[in-house]
Amino acid sequence: MTIDRQTHSSANPISASDDDAVDTALLARVRGGDRDALQELYRKYYQPLLRFTYRLTGRLDLAEETVNDVMLVVWRDAGAFEARSRVATWIMGIAYRKAMKLAQRARRWYSRFAAADFDASIERTERGAELTERAELEDLLEQALRVLPAEQRAVVELTYYFGCSYEEIASIVNCPVNTVKTRMFHARGKLRALLPRLGRDELK
Repeated sequence: MTIDRQTHSSANPISASDDDAVDTALLARVRGGDRDALQELYRKYYQPLLRFTYRLTGRLDLAEETVNDVMLVVWRDAGAFEARSRVATWIMGIAYRKAMKLAQRARRWYSRFAAADFDASIERTERGAELTERAELEDLLEQALRVLPAEQRAVVELTYYFGCSYEEIASIVNCPVNTVKTRMFHARGKLRALLPRLGRDELK
């Protein structure tokens, strides 16, 4: 199984404000025990959540486990949603907390080499026979993102791939807005330093 990078290089389905009314209606049905509504939310959020949690954990098996855990929480705690934020923000917040816990637990048992080898296999699968300039740039960006600490990586992902505001990110990762801004500042600095070096390495 591979992560669909192309799906998220264009407009992101969970960042559109007009989707929130649909999500709210689906969540209301879930609150009433409607499994079909839960399935609709699962289909809609599966790929975005998988990409996000894969970034945080570095392993597809952990990302898939996280997505399943998230949807279980949505099913169990739909009644706890108080509409103080978008449904998407609420769901991404659950995903962030679940992914970080799983990643911390996995680090106790697995070496980094396993995740590195897995990343390489995904990249080879996604590249195919030829790489366009856009795909090459995306590969470089993904390599650079993997170097960032998980907290900084999450801010970059939520901003550029999911269209979240700093206020929404603060809600998702449970920290002050100024902390989000600081993480983004440091992440941008590291990416600016890393990308040219990675580009030179690719040309060797």
